[in-house]
Amino acid sequence: MTRVYPLLALITLFNTAYAQDHHYLPDAKLPPESVSTWNLGAGVTQQLIHLNTEWVNPYGIAYAKVGFFLTDDSPFGTQIGFRYPYYFTGKDKNGYYVGAYAGHIASKQVDNKDETRLGAGVDLAYVLLNKDRISTFSVGLGAGEELKNREGVVVEHIEPKIQFSYTLSMGLGRK
Repeated sequence: MTRVYPLLALITLFNTAYAQDHHYLPDAKLPPESVSTWNLGAGVTQQLIHLNTEWVNPYGIAYAKVGFFLTDDSPFGTQIGFRYPYYFTGKDKNGYYVGAYAGHIASKQVDNKDETRLGAGVDLAYVLLNKDRISTFSVGLGAGEELKNREGVVVEHIEPKIQFSYTLSMGLGRK
């Protein structure tokens, strides 16, 4: 009989949890009929010149950037991220968005070779969004991995850095 009580408690817990509303999900603020679902564009993020693709869904904007750094060897770099609409300021879906990103955040010359740093951060963006285009200005704060030279001396420490970005994307059609 004592083995049945924990089983009944577990079944009750799962049924109660399943029956509750899902309040932990954010509000869907971007109706699909008002924006283009897929967008392609270009931009600059610190020293990274990139092409980007953006996916607008009801909960925000997911993006991927692919490009090269404006340094001597022009190493390859990528970033991915997501922005959630925080506050709309006018017509269309223009407003402030908060987000997070990860990927290559900087390039630095180490031992006569350009090395890229992986890192992550958060950003605050002002997005001009309508059914035809997305224009984004953002300021982020992130940190990258530690870089060492061939002697093992640290040439770039893990410390917060500001990242500025601008992208312009055009819609590929509506959903």
